[in-house]
Amino acid sequence: MKKQFSKLLCGSLLALGLSAPVANAGSDLYIGEIMWVGFNFCPRGTMPAEGQLLPIAQNSALFSLLGTMYGGDGRTTFGLPDMRGRVSVSSGQGPGLSNYRQGTKLGQETINQVPAHTHTLGSSAAATLKANGSTASLENNVAAPTGNMLANGQRAAIYAPAPALPADVADMNAASVVVSGSTDSTGLSSVDVRQPTIALKACIATTGIFPSRN
Repeated sequence: MKKQFSKLLCGSLLALGLSAPVANAGSDLYIGEIMWVGFNFCPRGTMPAEGQLLPIAQNSALFSLLGTMYGGDGRTTFGLPDMRGRVSVSSGQGPGLSNYRQGTKLGQETINQVPAHTHTLGSSAAATLKANGSTASLENNVAAPTGNMLANGQRAAIYAPAPALPADVADMNAASVVVSGSTDSTGLSSVDVRQPTIALKACIATTGIFPSRN
């Protein structure tokens, strides 16, 4: 009896030009819901989420949910999300994170070189000057008094002209050295910082259950 009723229901749907809702993990898909599959095509009732434009007239239910959030002019066409080569994050702003508005594309996959930047080199130098002084010696030869008689002795030449000191004077002027240089690029290839990923097929439901806000 159940099999006959199921066949009768399917026959009625086909006669009316309707298709049965697509099953996802044992439940019916909501219109606009995105599912991931391991095969290379999207099941009946879904379309690849590749940013393509759809006519509003043939997809009014889906357009009422998406609007022009993902493209289109809003008069005759609207766009689907483009999930090719992208990962999805929940919209909004988490604690300490950036604000992500729904439908906005962010991030760049590759960059040939990092932006131009400047490094400042700070250092100080100290110079030490050592000057060697000159010594003037004064010779004064006086005969030893041994064996002499007490008399008017020879006068000792205890005074002499002041010696001329050498001019050991050095003038130090302030000096500065400027070191500069630049490089045209920081590398010939980009640095891959992507998380480990695997590519699957993203499909969006165009038919199914219309989601309720309540």
